[in-house]
Amino acid sequence: MFTARGLIALAIGFAVTDSFAANTLTIDNADADRLLVGRDARIQLIVSRHLGDSSLTAIEDATSQVTYEVEPSGIASVDPGGLVIPIADGHATIKAAGSDGETATAVIKVIGMNENQPVSFPSQIVPIFTKLGCNGGGCHGKAAGQNGFKLSLLGFEPREDYGHLVEESRGRRISPAIPERSLLLLKSINASPHGGGQRMEVDSHEYRLMRRWIAQGAKYGDGNEPTVTSIEVLPSHRRLLPGATQQLSVVANYSDGTREDVTRAAVYATNDTEMADVDAKGRVQLNSLVGDVAVMARYQGNVTVFRADIPQQLETSPESLTPEPANLVDTHVFAKLQSLGIPASPMCDDATFLRRATLDITGRLPTLAETRSFLDDSSADKRPTLVERLLRSSDHANYFAGKWNTILRNKRQRSELQFATVAFYQWIRDSIAENKPYDQFVREIITASGSVANHPPVAWYQQVADTSSRVEDAAQLFLGQRVACARCHHHPYEKWSQADYAKLSAFFVTVSKKGGGEPLEPDFFARVGAATSPHPKNGQALPAAGLDAAPATIAATEDARFVLADWMTDPSNPFFAKSLVNRYWKHFMGRGLIEPEDDMRITNPPSNPELLDALAAEFVDSGYDLRSLVRSIVLSKTYGFSSDPVPGNLGDRRSYSRYYPKRMQAEVLLDAVDDVTGNQTAFAGMPAETRAVELPDTQFKSYFLSVFGMPAGDTACECERSQEANLAQSLHLINSDEMQEKLAADSALAARLAADTESDDQQQLSELYLIAFSRPATSTELQTMLRYLDQKDNRRQAYEDILWSLINSKEFLFNH
Repeated sequence: MFTARGLIALAIGFAVTDSFAANTLTIDNADADRLLVGRDARIQLIVSRHLGDSSLTAIEDATSQVTYEVEPSGIASVDPGGLVIPIADGHATIKAAGSDGETATAVIKVIGMNENQPVSFPSQIVPIFTKLGCNGGGCHGKAAGQNGFKLSLLGFEPREDYGHLVEESRGRRISPAIPERSLLLLKSINASPHGGGQRMEVDSHEYRLMRRWIAQGAKYGDGNEPTVTSIEVLPSHRRLLPGATQQLSVVANYSDGTREDVTRAAVYATNDTEMADVDAKGRVQLNSLVGDVAVMARYQGNVTVFRADIPQQLETSPESLTPEPANLVDTHVFAKLQSLGIPASPMCDDATFLRRATLDITGRLPTLAETRSFLDDSSADKRPTLVERLLRSSDHANYFAGKWNTILRNKRQRSELQFATVAFYQWIRDSIAENKPYDQFVREIITASGSVANHPPVAWYQQVADTSSRVEDAAQLFLGQRVACARCHHHPYEKWSQADYAKLSAFFVTVSKKGGGEPLEPDFFARVGAATSPHPKNGQALPAAGLDAAPATIAATEDARFVLADWMTDPSNPFFAKSLVNRYWKHFMGRGLIEPEDDMRITNPPSNPELLDALAAEFVDSGYDLRSLVRSIVLSKTYGFSSDPVPGNLGDRRSYSRYYPKRMQAEVLLDAVDDVTGNQTAFAGMPAETRAVELPDTQFKSYFLSVFGMPAGDTACECERSQEANLAQSLHLINSDEMQEKLAADSALAARLAADTESDDQQQLSELYLIAFSRPATSTELQTMLRYLDQKDNRRQAYEDILWSLINSKEFLFNH
């Protein structure tokens, strides 16, 4: 039996391996008495129908499909959705009956119905404001409040809320003498003009609870009420067919060990509205898509997640949907595809793999010589050999240096390029070129001291100039945690509080700088002092601590950043390795296991948690070897799948049954255009042969790079980089002066091809296809191009047109 503050625990979902006869009903946890204490108690039943042997789902939700009877009557009532409401003290049996005659029973006990239990403002009234949206950011919870009434965002400061509600405006919002005439209630039911409209009904549980609180004198509480320490959602994970429903139950665990059903008080949201919807009662409605979806439940600052896998009907055995796995990536990806009944696309051909891997690893097209050599190579290990060569190339270091340079916010502060910017960029590039272990790379940035001349990562402290920015950037970059919200209030979709933020800040509070002249100054160092940071609300000095970690013991003479680096890079850190793995997975696979890639909160679960865990563990075991991680991804069969869908996987967006095409990044695309046109872009102040992916920051003036989404480097978020298509991009490629110059210049490839009298047109056209697409032209493509050349009097213009058509094709613009 579970006792609870207003009501007790209920549903515990069965795993799909539990054994039941076909078409058996259960009221989950039905063998335990359910105790309902007082008139505020409620229980959300979860009724499950067990289908016996099934290749798809073993359990389906029947909560709203059965009829309920209570014997004896008068003890409690059960609504059609399975919500139990107490009526009188006593014992009763609830029977759930299905349409085929199957039944399940549960025993309840009701006590305290004749007692007037005190209503707690923080524990019972504040959750109502959250549930009804009153303290949301679009209503009274915004910084300035709404129409003279302010509440703390999502109720994270109940003491302040109590003062605003009861003590402000001469107490006119509350009327203990005539509770139903309280302005709070009149506006909530829209009996008095209210900009937010009607929020609840007169006969609702919320109305009755608020009215009773007011009648009791609108007290805050004695201050000793148990607090919510965590919440659970039941079931936590189910396999359901498309279009199915699932009733959820949310249970709150309190600091005194009690548990309470808060299903109707919790707030819900789905991470993908195309996959599923969820209503205010916690009832999930799946749509027709196949895949997986997560539903967040939030209550009193605590969050948890329900996950649903949605398979499609199988016509063959699950094992036939995928090939034999090549490594741990395939093992976990294929397991999910088989579980969901999603077939994998076939493997891509060599030409596609060559272009794909070269673009992803080095940010450039394969050269003509590389393409010919790879396509002619018949050895069994040609793909691993290619990947190894690319990883050890200077192009790989250049490309990934640009990636890290941007999110580390390394850019000039004035119009001219500065020493510090170039030095930090070169340090990043050298780190990648030597395959520096990732934990060492991060450690050297976090603990940087001195001048840029003797330790270039010091430039990060110069670019990220205040403690708040350092805390937020370090958490987002290296831990995948967006903690910026917690600077001002409790994170609305995560567990991080202002106290957590202050503790993380304490690692950076002793960082100082001393002024000096350019280019070697300023120097950054850690001054002597306590690594503590004040709580923004009460001023309490909080010791330095990592997220979800115990306070660190740091001497006043010790640089706290070294302790931070130790905690970050410890193999047991739950965030560090997973954050990097997810970031790199998205780079190569087009979509992160968690999206966005640097928002790894509990309410944003991975699409394949087993894969993320396995890759992170392998990354740690490798000694944080970045090249080893890249090999695991790129040499998997998953990465090698064709981008062409097959019947059954066209709608897949999260399970990696095929390679998801992605448009080339701005710098990569400009270099590719230069390669195909034979006309190199010049960048002011840089050597003539400098490619766009080699630029030391993102502040070079280029309309092409801007329109195709090169980030400014103003934040640590990779979301700054846009790879979405827009009309301006199309117009620029089609008819801009820049593109015309690249195609029509006397030194460009079109002019050279037209003037070449030693090679025939078919040979030249074949080479163009190898350069642009890394594949031979088909006979149809060759014949079309040859006919076009024959029809044009101006051969140079004809070649310009052909090059223009290749550049504007989707096959060229996308890495597929």
